[in-house]
Amino acid sequence: MTAIKHALQRDIFTPNDERLLSIVNVCKAGKKKKNCFLCATVTTERPVQVKVVKVKKSDKGDFYKRQMAWELRDLTEVDAKDANKENPEFDLHFEKVYRWVASSTAEKNSFISCIWKLNQRYLRKKVEFVNVSPQLLEELPKAEESVPSGESQIVAGGDEDALDDYQELNAREEQDIESMMEVCEYAISNAEAFAEKLSRELQVLDGANIQSIMASEKQVNILMQLLDQALAEEMLQSVKEQMDQISQSNRLIQISNTNNGKLLDEIQFLVNYMDLSKGHIKALQEGDLSSPKGIEACINASEALSQCMNVALKPGHEKLMAVKQQQHLFSELRDAFARRLTNHLNNVFVHQVTLLHTFQGHDQSSTLSQHTAELTLPKHSPLHRDLLRYAKLMEWLKNTQREKYEGLSRTYVDYMTRLYEREIKDFFEVAKIKMAGTSKDGKGKFATLPRKESALKQETESLHGSSGKLTGSTSSLNKLAVSSSNSRRSQSSSLLDMGNMSASDLDVADRTRFDKIFEQVLSELEPLCLAEQDFISKFFKLQQNPTLGENVDDSDGAVHSRPPSEQRHSISEKDMVRMMMNKIFQSIETELNSLIALGDKIDSFNSLYMLVKMSHHVWTAENVDPASYLSTTLGNVLVTVKRNFDKCISGQIRQMEEVKISKKSKVGLLPFVTGFEEFAKLAEAIFRNAERRGDLDKAYIKLIRAVFNNVEKVANESQKTPRDVVMMENFHHIFSTLSSLKISCLEAERKEAKQKYTEHLQSYVINSLGQPLEKLNHFFEGVEARVAQGVREEEVSYQLAFNKQELRKVIKEYPGKEVKKGLDNLYKKVDKHLCEEENLLQVVWHSMQDEFIRQYKHFEGLINRCYPGSGITMEFTIQDMLEYFSSIAQSH
Repeated sequence: MTAIKHALQRDIFTPNDERLLSIVNVCKAGKKKKNCFLCATVTTERPVQVKVVKVKKSDKGDFYKRQMAWELRDLTEVDAKDANKENPEFDLHFEKVYRWVASSTAEKNSFISCIWKLNQRYLRKKVEFVNVSPQLLEELPKAEESVPSGESQIVAGGDEDALDDYQELNAREEQDIESMMEVCEYAISNAEAFAEKLSRELQVLDGANIQSIMASEKQVNILMQLLDQALAEEMLQSVKEQMDQISQSNRLIQISNTNNGKLLDEIQFLVNYMDLSKGHIKALQEGDLSSPKGIEACINASEALSQCMNVALKPGHEKLMAVKQQQHLFSELRDAFARRLTNHLNNVFVHQVTLLHTFQGHDQSSTLSQHTAELTLPKHSPLHRDLLRYAKLMEWLKNTQREKYEGLSRTYVDYMTRLYEREIKDFFEVAKIKMAGTSKDGKGKFATLPRKESALKQETESLHGSSGKLTGSTSSLNKLAVSSSNSRRSQSSSLLDMGNMSASDLDVADRTRFDKIFEQVLSELEPLCLAEQDFISKFFKLQQNPTLGENVDDSDGAVHSRPPSEQRHSISEKDMVRMMMNKIFQSIETELNSLIALGDKIDSFNSLYMLVKMSHHVWTAENVDPASYLSTTLGNVLVTVKRNFDKCISGQIRQMEEVKISKKSKVGLLPFVTGFEEFAKLAEAIFRNAERRGDLDKAYIKLIRAVFNNVEKVANESQKTPRDVVMMENFHHIFSTLSSLKISCLEAERKEAKQKYTEHLQSYVINSLGQPLEKLNHFFEGVEARVAQGVREEEVSYQLAFNKQELRKVIKEYPGKEVKKGLDNLYKKVDKHLCEEENLLQVVWHSMQDEFIRQYKHFEGLINRCYPGSGITMEFTIQDMLEYFSSIAQSH
């Protein structure tokens, strides 16, 4: 421990002009042992300051550092725990109590004794020593008290007493004594004589000393002056000590003033932020919630109440009685106003919705006739406008009384569900009546077109499906009839029918009317749903809260995390809007599906119009809000429309496959080929600039492949008309259709159709031209066969069957007159094969002319090569053939 004391004195206290008087090795009571040292120190300068310093080893362990220091005058009590038994624990009471455990009881006792001595010497306010042994608290010796404090005297415990009287001789002193004893050889044998001699010499030296001092009067005067200065300095030091005490008192006064100022600030804070004005209290208790001024006053009062309740109290404020009373008052005001506001808004909901029910149901029996002329849905903007005045109060209710807020939400949804369900069912009834093609007579009543009432009733009920019984005048709808033409087309509208109908038969006006009605239905539903969703978001404050984990930017610019309770609510806010909309408009999807089923039953091609219109409205709704109720609902219905469209295309393909051709009649253009042309024209007009163009392109591919396959199938099965003619005419029509429409996705099919048309045209021409010059063809085929077998061309004429005589005989059988007659018969036969609709007779006749000339030139070439110099020629020329073909075409 002595080595540690010297190290601490050298490294820590000497640089700070302090002296280490006592030291004890301690650790904090009740915690892991982290040893440190408590040191009792005094300053070397006046006024003397006594401190208790805590010193600990650095983390690296290579040096000590000063951690904390307390003024001894701040020490109020020393508790040694037990005065009779050895106990290493002790407490030091400063501003707070520090509990220590010494490494040994002896070190603790030594340290407490030193503290007691320092307290007795330097402090006016004595420290209270508790549970300390009386032996440790002994008065300081008088001799010690008489020693000036400025002298270098140690006042600690017994181990720190004054220096001993004995001092060891140094080397010089030992040498001087030895020299002196050598001079006096008898010093050892006669010590008394040696002592007397030393005494005499000392007396001589003392006398000389005194004489020297007496002789130095000037030096004595100087010494006296120095003593006077020392006395003066001691008086000044006393004044300095008094000034230090005054300074300490001023510092304490300043601390007291500062504390009083802080206390005043706390009181002012509580008064400013936790005081609710009488006007606000009155508004919360009695404010008129039906007038604009009363609503505004209640809004301001509720906001002020929320600010008072949400003020951030500092630690300890909540223990004040006045604060507790204010908080209790605020809670009572909040609960009472929440009940009053909830009751009032419930009454508002009931009153407003009842008014709408009364207004709309005043003449319920005439609902359909009122709206049939104009297909519209009632607007609820006045209701929304009246309720939005309470939006801020609803937000307050949401933040303070969540259960009442959710109860109001359910009440609103229940009332509006009943209201919208009735309006929407009536609206769709009118739309179905208009789609069914009814008209008004001169008296304004619906005229019934010819059809059995029971059949219409059964159809209407089947189309309504799960939508339930229609409100209002369901019986009036059952009495309405669909025209016979619509009924016929609803069951058989196909590419086959379109191919056999004229433009008037297709009844373009009916389809246009259907398209307008369907668009009107969607156009009415869209703003209705968007307006209701916007109102719900604003009124119930469901669009402003961020999602879980987001930060909130307050109006004062501070950013902080939303409390966990609010985060839990914010997770489901989007879902809450969707749930409310699903409940309120639960009948829309069912009614839309029912309307789509009716349109599809009236005419299967209506699915094209519905696909385009529904796709456009879905796209528009998604651009506004992809997660909105309208977007989700229309997306679900779009799936049904797309399914109907696919079913329509599949039905057309199935009908193509079921086509049967009469064995006794000419085939001509197949009905599904012309039907595809009409379908493509209709589809191109409907899908112009449509979002779902890809669906039509896929349908085109399916249909055109089905057309190709079934044309070939019919051509193979045809008995009256040659296969080449069926293929040629129908693929020519398909090629012309695709070329005029310029459908990019069918470019490959267009080229394929042209190829098939060209191939079968050539095949038909070649096969047909072999009949007028049949014997000549057979003769030259034999010639070519001999040449192929190795006979030289100029030697063919020596063959018995192919000599010149045989050639002349065959040529004589085909004079010009006979050739013309054969061509005339060929023309008539081709005319019977070809149909008038495609008008390919002249094209085929011209191709036959070219083929005939080619064969003629081929025969001439064989004659010149195989019968050179024979002078044999055909009995008609190419010019004659041109005249034959031209005159035959003109004559027919």
